[in-house]
Amino acid sequence: METIDSVCTYCGVGCDIAANVEDNKIVKIFAHPDGVVSQGKLCIKGKYGFDFVDSEERLRIPRIKKSFLEKNPAIKEAIGSKLNDFDAVWYETDLDTATTAAAMKLKEIQAKYGRKSVCSIGGARTSCENSYLFQKFTRHTLNSPHVDNCARVCHSPSLKGMRTTIGEGAATNPYNDIYNTEFMIVIGSNTTEAHPIISNRILDVAREHDNLAVFDVREIKLHRFAKYKAIMPHEANLLVLNMLAYVIIDEELYAEDFIAERTTGFLAFKEKILNDPYANPDYFNEIEGYEYMAKMIRKVAREYALKKSMIFWGLGITEHLDGSYAVMAITHLALMTGNIGKSGAGLMPLRGQNNVQGTCDMGMLPYYDPDYQTPKEVGLMTPQLVDEMLEGRVKAVLNMGEDLTHIHPNLNKIERAIENLELIMVQELFMTDIAQKADIVIGVKSAYEKTGVYINAMRRLHLSQPLVKSDLPDDWEVLKQLDNKMGGDAAYTSSKDIWEEVQRVAYRRFSGADYIRLERHRKRGLQWPVHTEDTPILHQLDFRTEDGLGRFHYKQYELRGMVEEIRSKKLTGYHLTTGRTIAHYNNAAQTKQTEALMDRYSEDILLVCEEDAADFPSEKVILQTEYGKTNPLTIKLTDKVKPKTLFTTFHHADSRINALFGDKCDELILTAAFKSIKVEVVPVP
Repeated sequence: METIDSVCTYCGVGCDIAANVEDNKIVKIFAHPDGVVSQGKLCIKGKYGFDFVDSEERLRIPRIKKSFLEKNPAIKEAIGSKLNDFDAVWYETDLDTATTAAAMKLKEIQAKYGRKSVCSIGGARTSCENSYLFQKFTRHTLNSPHVDNCARVCHSPSLKGMRTTIGEGAATNPYNDIYNTEFMIVIGSNTTEAHPIISNRILDVAREHDNLAVFDVREIKLHRFAKYKAIMPHEANLLVLNMLAYVIIDEELYAEDFIAERTTGFLAFKEKILNDPYANPDYFNEIEGYEYMAKMIRKVAREYALKKSMIFWGLGITEHLDGSYAVMAITHLALMTGNIGKSGAGLMPLRGQNNVQGTCDMGMLPYYDPDYQTPKEVGLMTPQLVDEMLEGRVKAVLNMGEDLTHIHPNLNKIERAIENLELIMVQELFMTDIAQKADIVIGVKSAYEKTGVYINAMRRLHLSQPLVKSDLPDDWEVLKQLDNKMGGDAAYTSSKDIWEEVQRVAYRRFSGADYIRLERHRKRGLQWPVHTEDTPILHQLDFRTEDGLGRFHYKQYELRGMVEEIRSKKLTGYHLTTGRTIAHYNNAAQTKQTEALMDRYSEDILLVCEEDAADFPSEKVILQTEYGKTNPLTIKLTDKVKPKTLFTTFHHADSRINALFGDKCDELILTAAFKSIKVEVVPVP
């Protein structure tokens, strides 16, 4: 038996793992006791969720849809001798034939509809090398600016909000700085479920020092250990964050020297906030059921301002209409109090995917080249691309590891949009929802079968190595074939070749992070920017803006939704929020292959307040909005959600949770408002 070190394939925590491997099969996954990220512990996904590697459902032979070839007789004639019947829907073929068919169709589409009729979506589930090549191939060989990844539905507002205020959209500190902090605020993050190995540190410190404030719309496990247990109304993030800033200004708790030396625009910000009718915490005295928040916000603001403090947030902040502005409001708190640029004080966006940080760093965004440089041409974001599909201007989608018809909002609209496409090519591990709708599907290596760099939520680069050998192609090998057939000159022979190019192109962050060094520091990892040394703590001397100064960008809270209904004594219907459970990961493509994880959570459950039981006479209900409806969901009564609040996960595609959400989104960056929607409840007899 061999023991091989690598990195976990699930969330943005990026735990170091070790695998016992025998006869090219993973027998056990564990964490080294001295693991820098894991601290010797893994969540149940990391520990047990590896059965997907050997699953019989793995996509191992490329497939081409029969109906696609009937519509494209010239392609069928060119590749006909290489096709084998699989079932009534699909042919099987080899990789060379699959990429030939894709290239023929891409050329035809671009000749007919123009270079921008093709877009590339996905990448955050695979390595940096693959994401880098995906955007390069799209931008340079296909000459289309349309590239995007799943950060669009999660932390794009964090990138936008932080870059606007401090010039960099990444976590400022390493996780272990939690042990050096004196006060912590967690807002919009169910950390024990979504990022359990970070929550271990938070709980260690909270138990010892009683220094944790938790804000959420429902009671979560973290509240049990919190000094300040805040349950707030839906869509009140910006309201609460501006109130914290108001108290710090009103009581003159801000760091005058820090503000004078390292920021600009504070006086205008101060004037706006003091004249904002929604910023005074006393406003909560008028919100029935939440009056206690008026005093609690003051107490939290005082502790945050007067101590060395950190703020953690998740999608409960970003997946709202004002997500980017809420992130700016979070950075304002750090700028006002000097709680940034030092050990134990900083900003920690808790990122979702194992490589969503790296994928954004690689330029898999329509408005950034690698290293967050300005591209020669700015492309469209995914929701805009869906509109372009409906209008008939985008005709082909290349999709790498992102389940477009499961994890995005307004599913009915997306399904109409993709019916307008002439080509969908998917690179995947399994026949996910989008893969079933695709024309060409190519099975690729999983994270546990390939070499590549992954960057976690604290900017830590980890060079992953294969746990088992596989004869499947890596994503870059598929893209290289496609590139060459589309007239490109990709000549890489390994992922190392691609990474060396990344080091040259994205030198501001990665010039010193070569494979040799990453291998040497495999357990510790290196935090970018990496030159002669790495950089665990950002912004120690300057912010990463043009003049090095932090900026204030005030946005007033806009009264709407649940808060408006409570104020006007018209709280009716039900407000739904969504989130993860510890057993599953996003679209559950990998986790549902492990029986123990499926047994623990085999369907998406709807949590309902016990006080609302009379409205839920049946065991199952359907939720619906003007945009669509779910399939029947099983009800569980609980005292952990407030009256008129509902909660469910979104892991199982057949639940169709995302059919409920329309096009309402963050107004700056188009991230869908997944965290709050008013729904109608329909009992299932």
